[in-house]
Amino acid sequence: MTVVSLPQQDWADALADLDDIEVVVWDMKDAPPRDDIELLVPPYMGNASRLARLADLPHLKAVQLATAGFEHALPYLPAGVALANGRGIHDTSTAELAVGLAIASQRGFPEAVRAQEQGDWLRMAGRPSLADRRALVIGYGSIGRAIVARLQVFEVECTVVASTARAGDDLVDAVHGIDELPGLLQEAEIVFLILPLTDATHHLVDEEFLAALPDDALLVNVARGGVVDTDALVRACAAGRVRAALDVTDPEPLPADHPLWTTRGVLITPHVGGATTAFTPRLIRLLRKEIPHFVATGSLRNVVAGD
Repeated sequence: MTVVSLPQQDWADALADLDDIEVVVWDMKDAPPRDDIELLVPPYMGNASRLARLADLPHLKAVQLATAGFEHALPYLPAGVALANGRGIHDTSTAELAVGLAIASQRGFPEAVRAQEQGDWLRMAGRPSLADRRALVIGYGSIGRAIVARLQVFEVECTVVASTARAGDDLVDAVHGIDELPGLLQEAEIVFLILPLTDATHHLVDEEFLAALPDDALLVNVARGGVVDTDALVRACAAGRVRAALDVTDPEPLPADHPLWTTRGVLITPHVGGATTAFTPRLIRLLRKEIPHFVATGSLRNVVAGD
């Protein structure tokens, strides 16, 4: 029997019919209930410092995250333990929010809400549509593909960028490399960020990046706050050069007195890209595939770090 640790009883109940496993329900707030756990699924939300308890599991072989991002787990990953991310779990919700943020910004939803509060019949005709815009999606993994699929329904022209160039697929003719960005930014009316935060992507969006965008371009960030130089973004938005729709910020949570809250042309949601009712069904679907695969092979399929 393979001992698997899950953080919630309802997750354990949904997986109770899987063969050859013994489930331990452990939220990682306290010491592990036993030391023979081989596969661990940490809590979806909560303080990453709980992952320090991984060091207390001598038989641990793999960690299956429920998040797409994984940089928060790297400092706590013991040697020889594989780390897999939750690829596919958040595609639907995050893509939905990314497109929703773009529509809200383009069509002026924040201004309409403020006008409604004042009983003001705001004149809003002639705002830019989402349709017919040239979008640049930076980060073409599973969530990036989900964003493109939805944008195409809205008649958006999509160009996509990944770490290296490669052939296209059923959605796009070609995938451009990150080194091609300087030649792509000047045509990008809307930029979607959905790439991991690494040393290479930290402050990818800086003064130079923002200056290369056309006037009134929209930056949609559903990746990580640190991908953007916040000070540079505040200056560019305050000057009316660009606009921003952000589900993530740096710092995060954003302090109440931070200028980003009141900067012209900025719409902020509090890092809720994947946190919808769509999360749990897709999580369970992934675990129903990955746990039996681990029992049969000793490995996970979405490994991003470790052994």
